[in-house]
Amino acid sequence: MTATRAGRIVTYTALTLGALITLFPYYWLAVMASNTTADIYSSPPTWAFGGEFFHNVGQVFAKIDFFGSLLNTLVVAIVTTLLVLFFDSLAAFTFAKYRFPGSSLLFGVVLATFVVPTQLSAIPQFTIMAHLGWVGDLKALIVPAAANAFGIFWMRQYAQTAIADELLEAARMDGCGFFRTYLTVALPVLRPALAFLGIFTFVNAWNDYLWPLVVLIDSNHVTLQVALSQLNGLYVKDYSVVMAGTLVAIVPLVVVFLFGARHFIRNLAAGALKG
Repeated sequence: MTATRAGRIVTYTALTLGALITLFPYYWLAVMASNTTADIYSSPPTWAFGGEFFHNVGQVFAKIDFFGSLLNTLVVAIVTTLLVLFFDSLAAFTFAKYRFPGSSLLFGVVLATFVVPTQLSAIPQFTIMAHLGWVGDLKALIVPAAANAFGIFWMRQYAQTAIADELLEAARMDGCGFFRTYLTVALPVLRPALAFLGIFTFVNAWNDYLWPLVVLIDSNHVTLQVALSQLNGLYVKDYSVVMAGTLVAIVPLVVVFLFGARHFIRNLAAGALKG
């Protein structure tokens, strides 16, 4: 009994320390966003919240089109996430439960795209977007990201064990075609994996900086990350304003993560109880 209690104390202590270490960067971000740049550079640095937060946020709104870029980022992140969830889950369901000529080779080609760094694909993608006339348009961010190898691999691994072959046989006996089986049998089972992939895709689309910087040459269609980079002056950097903009920009991410994580855990627990 004593050993069990000691084990729980060690576990809870480790979890608490891990949570504090994880949350500290956000606390420090809030401290810097509520002070002046001079306070940030002071030695020793200040650890307390200041009274400059609303002034710094006002400077953010005055220097960049925050809400316009926020809307652009929301559109890109939401549409990209929905497309990734559909195409990746559809491809993964096919690779996991159906065999057709060349399926293994095609899946190997999909996995091989992991080897190619994102930076190397920027120039070919930009050339394609230029030929399509999409440079400076949000379509140039959404369409190339509509499917990805990681999502297909992740969903395939989950579908292989989560979707029972007996369910597919029962669906076929009931006269279900491929898409009806996918919608009525596969998707309900894949919800925990879809929740994780949705969070992962949304965060990546929200935080993407390099590709929007390259392809969105029209300043009226910049995303939030590119707009925040404009807060950095050429010679003078007001880090308190930059941190204030960053703090406001991560609020939607926190909301999406809290909602998605709860959905993920709920569906995962429901699947465990059914199992």
